[in-house]
Amino acid sequence: MVEPADTETLSFEEALRRLEAIVQQLERGDVPLEQSITLYAEGDKLRAQCQARLAAAEARIQQIVSSADGSASKTAPYPAD
Repeated sequence: MVEPADTETLSFEEALRRLEAIVQQLERGDVPLEQSITLYAEGDKLRAQCQARLAAAEARIQQIVSSADGSASKTAPYPAD
C-alpha cells in the first residue's frame, strides 16, 4: 500500500492506477473493516488529487481560443501557480 504522504508525489497516471486498485479491493469485499476504511480514505484523497489535476489541464486547454472556422486564432498564457 502507498503511504498517504506519498500519494501527492504520484503522477496522474500512477494515482489513477492506485485508485483503480483500491476500488477493486473494496468491490471484492475481502478486506477487514478497518482496512476498508483506510483504503476508502486513501481513495478519496486520490480521487480529489486526480480531479484537481484534470481541472488544471482543462483550464490550460481552455486558454486556446478558436476562430469561427475552428482553427486556433490565439492563445492566452496559462497563469502560473
